[in-house]
Amino acid sequence: MDIADRTTDQQTPAEQRRRELLEAADRVVLRDGPQASMNAIAAEAGITKPILYRHFGDKGGLYRALATRHTDALLASLRASLDAPADRRRRVESTLDTYLASIEAMPQVYRFLMHPAEEPHQAEQGFDVGRHSAPLLRRMGEELGQVIAERVDLGPAAEAQARIWGHGIVGMMHAAGDWWLGERPCSRAELVKSLADLLWGRLAEADDLPGGPGF
Repeated sequence: MDIADRTTDQQTPAEQRRRELLEAADRVVLRDGPQASMNAIAAEAGITKPILYRHFGDKGGLYRALATRHTDALLASLRASLDAPADRRRRVESTLDTYLASIEAMPQVYRFLMHPAEEPHQAEQGFDVGRHSAPLLRRMGEELGQVIAERVDLGPAAEAQARIWGHGIVGMMHAAGDWWLGERPCSRAELVKSLADLLWGRLAEADDLPGGPGF
């Protein structure tokens, strides 16, 4: 039995049902992107909309649950890249590539979470698509800032500096990745190298914190 099976066995029936509904919602979002609707998700799950609301409170609750699900997975992947046994430059490039690979692999999910609805009728379908992207980006910025604070010796005012770097890096990844995903002006590898070059000023010079895992 693998970890996923053990986790499922430990869940209550309500938690299992919530997970199943989120998986149904994921399938719809992967298919429909920003056009995903509450009606389509309920149909995919084989239930009515009132039952869907009962589990998540309202459409905003379902959106936040989906956002948390995908943000948790992305942050776990980013942390794994930062923990990889490699020099700092390679870890930086790996982390950038992990983010870009994630949005490239699931562009419909990315657009659902990050892009506001462009047509008026989309909002009527059940989701205020993309309107909650700022909290997701802030969470990623805070998480990355915490990692930097734990690993890099930034001297005086290190905590504030680490948060600045965390939010700055996330903002750069998001803006550059959004542009790249829409236009594909270069390969992913070329974008990763260019972004790493941009970051590589003081980041290359700062020492790791003594006794820390390294950055």
